[in-house]
Amino acid sequence: MKLKEKVAVITGASSGIGKMIADYYAREGAKVAICDINMEGAEKAAEHLRQSGGQAMAVEMDVTNEQAVNKGIDKVAEQWGSIDILMSNAGVQIVHPIEEFPFEQWKKMLAIHLDGAFLTTKACVKHMYKQKSGVLLYMGSVHSHLASPLKAPYVTAKHGLMGFSRVMSKEGAKHGVRSNVICPGFVKTPLVEKQIPEQAKTLGISEEEVVKKVMLGDTVDGQFTTMEDVANVAVFLAGFDGNALTGQSITVSHGWSMN
Repeated sequence: MKLKEKVAVITGASSGIGKMIADYYAREGAKVAICDINMEGAEKAAEHLRQSGGQAMAVEMDVTNEQAVNKGIDKVAEQWGSIDILMSNAGVQIVHPIEEFPFEQWKKMLAIHLDGAFLTTKACVKHMYKQKSGVLLYMGSVHSHLASPLKAPYVTAKHGLMGFSRVMSKEGAKHGVRSNVICPGFVKTPLVEKQIPEQAKTLGISEEEVVKKVMLGDTVDGQFTTMEDVANVAVFLAGFDGNALTGQSITVSHGWSMN
């Protein structure tokens, strides 16, 4: 098992990609903290892992609330004795042309993606630095490298995560902590499925055209990235030994972006 007895904190893990990563981490022997603002969903996800023979706990966490983040991370460390892996995954998507983008929604997007990464990192490295080891992972996107219409705050946030992760690779090195970003292409989660009719309406094209041209037009095979694809990379980065791979981004996009 690649992650045996490692303690992993995963935000936004009650559903979607976060839940899949939690499943893969548990399968590799990690003790998994399912952190989510949706406590009912977090409890169900944790119970699923326990029933499958894994070790898991649910932690209610609004990643934009410093007190809630600190309390949640400390709770995990108190129960299991360490924090070895942070998978900062919590995120949302809201699309509008810039002239119609409500400022409150812009601030909400940046807070969840960037404030969430900052606050969870700050809370986790307190434990990682003491033990002289740790892995920081951030859920970026192909949009950490590229841009698309209608996604001003999302693209801004995902670019920002790249810079933040690189800073953490520099600051964390002397403490044995490495930092990397996972950059998926379009993964057919409820978040993406919700975007299809929204973008069709805004762009004035059919939903089929949104999928084939906007979302998958630049892939090598016209295929969505799967949650399993992303989870496999998350396991690889969490289990990678040494500083040869830090401050990097791994793009998982069926060739859409080749950065």
